[in-house]
Amino acid sequence: MHPARKGELALVHFMATKLRLQRHGRKKQAYYYIVAADSRAPRDGRFIERIGDYNPNTNPATINLDLTKAVKWLDTGAIPTDTVRAILSYKGAMMLHHLHGGVNKGVFTAEEADAKFQAWMTEKESKVQSKRERLASAKAQTNAEKLKAEAKVKEARAAAIAAKNAAAETSASEEPAEEVTSADEVNTSEDTANTTESDTQNEA
Repeated sequence: MHPARKGELALVHFMATKLRLQRHGRKKQAYYYIVAADSRAPRDGRFIERIGDYNPNTNPATINLDLTKAVKWLDTGAIPTDTVRAILSYKGAMMLHHLHGGVNKGVFTAEEADAKFQAWMTEKESKVQSKRERLASAKAQTNAEKLKAEAKVKEARAAAIAAKNAAAETSASEEPAEEVTSADEVNTSEDTANTTESDTQNEA
């Protein structure tokens, strides 16, 4: 076969390749493989190569990507889906692919491309670390506010119990006094009755 024809067929083959997500996991806990697959294959069917995985259940999302493999597929014409493109862009694969294009066109050297990529990665890592610290700080503040609210509820509950116990003690201390008063009244009535009987006998 003529070399040009062979190259054309190879290009057609790679143009039919897509970088996409393949779903795994259970309902509401799905995670995904990032794969290179024939665009005509079923979404979760056979694939050519796995180049990473993506777990959206964490914050920030967990992404493991073989950068070399991802860039290799991009350089040979594989087309990423919108979601995978965003993932590749986030991890620097799209940036490195763009730099390879610049090297191939003679815009800059491979060394300059590497320097640009390292600078980009350093800035990216700084942003990611800043986001992690911000999320951790927000989580700590939320937990502190939650503990504070729980403490207030406990204090209010303890105050209510203390008030209830105090009221019960007050009521209990008042009951014997009423009994004494009632007994005194009975004794007074008996003394009056005895006095009346004595006076009656004397008159007789």
